[in-house]
Amino acid sequence: MSNEAMINGQNYDAESITVLEGLEAVRKRPGMYIGTTSERGLHHLVWEIVDNSVDEALAGYCDEILVKILPDNIIEVIDNGRGIPVHIHPKYGKSALEIVMTVLHAGGKFENNNYKVSGGLHGVGISVVNALSLWVEVLVERDGRIWYQKYNRGAPEEDVKEIGVSEKHGTTVRFKPDAVIFETLVFDYTILKQRLKELAYLNKGLKITLLDLRKEPNKKDVFSFDGGIVDFIKEIVSDKDPDKDIIVKEPIFMSGDSDGVAVEVALTYTMDQAEVIYSFVNNINTHEGGTHVAGFRTALTRIINDVGKDQGYIKEKDGKLQGNDIREGVVAVVSVRVPQPQFEGQTKTKLGNSEVSGIVSSVVGADLKIYLEDNPNTTKLVVEKILMSKKAREAAQKARESVFRASPLSIGALPGKLADCASKNPDECEIYIVEGDSAGGSAKQGRNRYNQAILPLRGKILNVEKAGIHRALESDTIKSMIIAFGTNIDDNFDIGKLRYGKIIIMTDADVDGAHIRTLLLTFFYRHMVELIQNGNVYIAQPPLYKITFGKKIYYAYNDRELAEITGSFGAKEIREEPAEAAGDEDEIFAEPQAPQPEAPEKKGYTLQRYKGLGEMNPEQLWETTMDPANRILLQVSIDSAREADMLFDKLMGDKVEPRREFIEENAEFVKNLDI
Repeated sequence: MSNEAMINGQNYDAESITVLEGLEAVRKRPGMYIGTTSERGLHHLVWEIVDNSVDEALAGYCDEILVKILPDNIIEVIDNGRGIPVHIHPKYGKSALEIVMTVLHAGGKFENNNYKVSGGLHGVGISVVNALSLWVEVLVERDGRIWYQKYNRGAPEEDVKEIGVSEKHGTTVRFKPDAVIFETLVFDYTILKQRLKELAYLNKGLKITLLDLRKEPNKKDVFSFDGGIVDFIKEIVSDKDPDKDIIVKEPIFMSGDSDGVAVEVALTYTMDQAEVIYSFVNNINTHEGGTHVAGFRTALTRIINDVGKDQGYIKEKDGKLQGNDIREGVVAVVSVRVPQPQFEGQTKTKLGNSEVSGIVSSVVGADLKIYLEDNPNTTKLVVEKILMSKKAREAAQKARESVFRASPLSIGALPGKLADCASKNPDECEIYIVEGDSAGGSAKQGRNRYNQAILPLRGKILNVEKAGIHRALESDTIKSMIIAFGTNIDDNFDIGKLRYGKIIIMTDADVDGAHIRTLLLTFFYRHMVELIQNGNVYIAQPPLYKITFGKKIYYAYNDRELAEITGSFGAKEIREEPAEAAGDEDEIFAEPQAPQPEAPEKKGYTLQRYKGLGEMNPEQLWETTMDPANRILLQVSIDSAREADMLFDKLMGDKVEPRREFIEENAEFVKNLDI
């Protein structure tokens, strides 16, 4: 292709820009366009700009993207694509660049002759970034010239103007988010790095550079993967032992296209129990899967059954292997490019195009069959792993049946340690998973018995990342949680039967408490993930300190708050207050006690460091950690399923070295470590 053709593109000019509607409502209701004005929404602005550049790469006109974080949290994105059209639009009498920047749903993606496929999270694009920024600058290089325009809160300062000549081609967008709109203006390097690296994996040969210039030393990462999603798979399993944990040593790559739909799939098999599938449509991470994932699963089940039987590895007594058994241990990336994708929901997390399922199934089926027939030793190892999974599933099914033989909604079937609440309305009910009987006693006495249930745990629960679910179900602690929630687990999970709208993990603010939280979250993520996806899981934040100054009591939840509170007194600490022990009374409700007369006011303050929930009396636990009017709850969410998978595997898996490296890298962030 000639340089001129790359710059101009076929029919990509001012007339290519289609206008659908205006931009007025964006600043009034930003959540409708970017989901939230929190940190996630802030980074969404970057994705909208970068996605435009990646779409140029998908169209074959861009191979380099540079993302800079400038001082004062200004973002600059530079690509070497064709450059946004700048000439006067024949219908609207303005520069096409100004239309793209100031009119919602204006762009070159609404007609197929410019972009065969395109991403973009909501299709709202750069105009929304413009509307929600304090200012935006755009510089376009194309047709041997340079054009420029600046905007203030969505409005252009002046017309698009030519400012020079250039033999280069591409677009530079620089913007400063508006503090009136966003809760934070600080861009997180790790969040940007994760997504840009993902985009580089999905677009083989595309070079993406991330540069942070906010402070010395500057941070820089360059992502470019000639292996594409095969390299992606290798990174996902990089923490595993290649000799013991990985069955298919070199990932299997399958690709093809039909009716304009391009398919790329890479997979390997590990000795893990979990199925790990990352799916993408036009570079959009489809967290909920869709028809492309369904097509992959169908082909995987069919081909392994067929080839396994043909090669004699699946015997008649084994019967037909089920999809759940076949997918256990699989790690796959499914990436498709669809001209007219139909997504379920505005957030585009599930593909709905019915024709894509058959196309993916056909591509995967043909290539996987060839691979398995050409590599019989690998086929044998995969089938042996699947047969092991089948036996484990059957054992787990028996364990589940024993747990749920009685109705979970029957009062007699509820766990003995559970102090249930009076209300039966899940929307207003919440259950506290509490560490230890002592803290459980305080929580039972201090709670609101109408809508707060308490389930004390004894010690650490089983690490389900290492143990099979059939072993996990032998644990009374895990069985108690499952029965109390009422939802069942895994394939039998039914969120419609959830008995509590909030599941609150309440553990000590120390290393042991953090470990218990991680074990619980591992179990929820692996076997009840919809609880997290649905926003039902929370972490309570008990205070670390109680400060008494005169007749007033203050609570500090971290060292910064402690310094602020004590610094305001202008007095010194005079003594360490002894811990207050809490009893283990089961259903005795302690009425709040009137304040006791205090000793004459002293010049200093007293400080108590809470080392555990059991050191708080019921009134203190209610006031600081359980009272909805005062408490702090952290909602657990999954921003990246891939990162969550890898982190749980690293922290909770068999391999020690990755865990040690993670602890060393993050030790500086650990506060209040009890030795």
